Amino acid sequence: MSEFETYTAPPAEPNGPASSEEKQWALFGHLTALTGLFTGGVGNIVGPLVIWLVKKDTMPFASDQAKEALNFNITLLIIGVILLLITMVTFGIGAILTVPLGLLLGLAWLILTIVAAIKANDGVAYRYPFTLRLVK
Repeated sequence: MSEFETYTAPPAEPNGPASSEEKQWALFGHLTALTGLFTGGVGNIVGPLVIWLVKKDTMPFASDQAKEALNFNITLLIIGVILLLITMVTFGIGAILTVPLGLLLGLAWLILTIVAAIKANDGVAYRYPFTLRLVK
């Protein structure tokens, strides 16, 4: 691995496996991102952020998974803004490229969020691919 890659290994489990309550909160950390479907995208960031802030001192596994979901959704927000800017700068002609990419991005977001939620519920620390880890 080079020094420029953003992958980080899952955290070590400090007190053995995560409890069922901690797994449930980790599940919520991922699934709260889906509230963005009903809030115009605001929930994608706010949901995982709230879970992370509430549980960061008491539940390490839930905190880690909510932070991972937060980083993933921030990354997708940045990509979405870039696609929008490309469309605007090209006076709509870029939409030929950006609309299909945006649809693929949305589908990947939905699938990866569901996969992450299932893994978190199983007690597995999930790492989203191609994610900038901005929140440490």
